[in-house]
Amino acid sequence: MGYKIYREKFADLFHELRASYEIYAPVTKKDKGMYSDTDLITYDKVESFTEIVFDKKTFFSPKEIVFPIRQTLFYFTEDSVLEPTKLEKDIVIFARACDINSFRSLDAIFLQNGPYEDPYYKKLRQRVKFILLPCDGFENCYCACLGTNITDNYSAYVDVRDDAVYCKVKDAYWKGLWSKYGEESEVEPRYVSKNENTFEIPQKINNSIFEHQMWSEYTNRCTGCGRCTVVCPTCTCFTVHDIRYDDNSKYGERRRVWASCQIDGFTEMAGGHGYRHKQGERTRFRVLHKISDFKKRFGFQMCVGCGRCEDACQEYISLKNCIHKISEIMAEEEKV
Repeated sequence: MGYKIYREKFADLFHELRASYEIYAPVTKKDKGMYSDTDLITYDKVESFTEIVFDKKTFFSPKEIVFPIRQTLFYFTEDSVLEPTKLEKDIVIFARACDINSFRSLDAIFLQNGPYEDPYYKKLRQRVKFILLPCDGFENCYCACLGTNITDNYSAYVDVRDDAVYCKVKDAYWKGLWSKYGEESEVEPRYVSKNENTFEIPQKINNSIFEHQMWSEYTNRCTGCGRCTVVCPTCTCFTVHDIRYDDNSKYGERRRVWASCQIDGFTEMAGGHGYRHKQGERTRFRVLHKISDFKKRFGFQMCVGCGRCEDACQEYISLKNCIHKISEIMAEEEKV
């Protein structure tokens, strides 16, 4: 079902939606960008429809809405453990297809990666509905190469054109709300169909790639800052900290905190032993997990082609170029 709703009416609809949901969407953070006097486009809670940025790519993904950067798992005392009990509204996230598809990877890791579901992730994830945003593509994106440029996992679609908002509503619960404010209209989502740069992920990656000299380039270039994994919508590495309170060390809380396979200390074990000391080894681990290991386990690619890792890298390291090199190496090996 599609609707045409004039902007002032959609503002009223949005206000009514806010009464039942926490709404997150791309917004502008003034002067918070990577460089001096630049703005940051990122996800945040919004109170007005006019705050939403429709025509720019966000630097950060909506991942932290369901997988917070720092999350208290439980509080502990000398003889008890207590999980946080704060009740929250359900969540609506305005997102493009690639970001909505990234939640499929997060779901696989937190809900399907072993015999037990992650209860902390699940509590947040089951509260989420998506509103799909249109997309014409951005610099460094390659979602069309991975098939993540389209999705049917949304409750509604919105496209702002001139003085009206064109919507498609799939959620039966919402149709009454939308019809109250708009007139019926034929509406179909607008997706990017082709990226500026294209490539194909090799179907078969041989073990020979592990020792290939190509990874030495990344040992020389990568600084191990971890920015690529922070902005990535599908990276899920974390560590756990026990925080003891100053006034009584027997009381405190356990927190889950984001971590990165690209930084020092991530693989350190008891006794000081660790794996992947060189940045090239760490880059190899991240890249092959994105395009090979994850797919072997779950049947689909982990990477959604948003290109944020390339946007964020201070050394201009490109994941898609790295994948292209792997494809060329595998193609040459097949000829031998």
